[in-house]
Amino acid sequence: MNTIKTLIISACLVILISGCSSTAAIISTPVENIDTSPLKVSELTEFEKRNWGHLDLVTDTIPGMSVNKAYSEIIKKRKGKTVIVAVIDSGIDIDHEDLNDVIWTNKDEIPNNGKDDDKNGYVDDIHGWNFVGDGYHEQLEYVRLLASGDTSNPRYAEAQALYEKEQQKYIGLKKNYDDFLVQLTSADETIAKHLGKKNYTKDEVSAIKTEDKGLQQSVSIIKYTYTLAPNINEFKQTLKDGLKEFNSRLDYMLNKNHKGRLTGDNPDDLNDTPYGNGNVKPQIKSNSHGTHVAGIIAAERNNGKGVNGVANHVKIMAIRSTPRGDEYDKDVALAIRYAVDNGAKVINASFGKSFSPHSNWVRDAIAYAGKKDVVFVHAAGNDSKNVDIKPNFPDDNINGQEVTDTYIRVGALASKYGSNMVAGFSNYGKQNVDVFAPGAEVYSTMPENEYEFQGGTSMAAPAVAGVAALIRSYYPSLSAAQVKQIIMNSGLAVKTKVVVGGDTNNIKPFADLTKSSKMVNAYNALITAAKLAK
Repeated sequence: MNTIKTLIISACLVILISGCSSTAAIISTPVENIDTSPLKVSELTEFEKRNWGHLDLVTDTIPGMSVNKAYSEIIKKRKGKTVIVAVIDSGIDIDHEDLNDVIWTNKDEIPNNGKDDDKNGYVDDIHGWNFVGDGYHEQLEYVRLLASGDTSNPRYAEAQALYEKEQQKYIGLKKNYDDFLVQLTSADETIAKHLGKKNYTKDEVSAIKTEDKGLQQSVSIIKYTYTLAPNINEFKQTLKDGLKEFNSRLDYMLNKNHKGRLTGDNPDDLNDTPYGNGNVKPQIKSNSHGTHVAGIIAAERNNGKGVNGVANHVKIMAIRSTPRGDEYDKDVALAIRYAVDNGAKVINASFGKSFSPHSNWVRDAIAYAGKKDVVFVHAAGNDSKNVDIKPNFPDDNINGQEVTDTYIRVGALASKYGSNMVAGFSNYGKQNVDVFAPGAEVYSTMPENEYEFQGGTSMAAPAVAGVAALIRSYYPSLSAAQVKQIIMNSGLAVKTKVVVGGDTNNIKPFADLTKSSKMVNAYNALITAAKLAK
């Protein structure tokens, strides 16, 4: 599941074009008083922006998870048990300065000897496994369905309608971006020539007086662009990045003739193994999703670098199953089983799709994880839709009957408490979304020792996975099912009404968007865990 950064850019351009210790004495946050919390009216400071998911609603008037409060008042200097958290994603920069000390190592495997030393079926799986192999670009799942020509599939007509809609959308966006980039580039060159310098200011453009129609048009374009962004060159790069995204969609994800899988196996045969390799790092730098997710969970705390992860005493198992496009069900099912069989106690799955031809394989793997006492955390998705009505995979239920009580689906919160606290992109569902957690504009690790803000339910899920890891670390006697219930029951209940899907005409009680009616709170979760573990 990709983050929503590009989607936000796309939305902006549509507008642009159309407009041209002991816990005995510790008291949990009183959830019945949450709706009386004051609204934060000032802009977030840089510290708050980078750490808002760890802040406290009562103290900071920001809907974070009270992680800092949990460390300062409950965890303090206590030593926890190391917990392995599997991140099933696009790959992780295991050499990152803020992650290299928290990466899981398979001690039963001898590196680079070409042998399966531990007899687990995977050769040289030192830090995890790569089920994608050397592949990168893949089709979306519904495009694979259309490419198969299986008109008997009950969702074939739905897939065809979606394909036509998406093709038209991205062809239109590509044309709009292309056209505006050409106009902006020409206007920029004209203004630079007139002023005699490339680096001009907004005021200098506004001061231009001319009867030249061409120059007047250039001034208008540049002045309009300044209403959208403070820097012309940066905005041109935004347009170029958008075009790259649209071309990727059209050339690969929506291309029925694209053949992307390079692993040599049959993706429709679960028993056709082994395949892939032990290289768990992202294939290219921009393939940053898994690295960002891993940092949210477990970036090394208080090392003076970058960010602090939610959980300490964690080892991140890197499993690559997500290409640039939709993941294959086979890869996901085997990735889950790999994680379970190699010691993971929490699995983070920040990906998803609305078509899943072998959903039973994945659901069986999720049930297997539950039976093996593993918490499975899944991102709800970024389509602003109700997943009680529209399917979102992987799921944990068949006709409403759950296959495990250890699966947690997570929606995303924004940093401003109040009616706009639910991120506009976030999926929701009274039956199928368990909790909400910080997910909009989250600061975390990026490949090659960099850091960046990204947003999506992909960021909310690892926040919850981090809380699950904290509970499992400090209260290891608790089962995975108990951990799920603690997370759901100990959160802060929000009774106010919120904007749903970014649509100000769609206002609902927060309780209607999630099964628990709560946003996750690490501080309360640890208090509840302490009581239950006695």
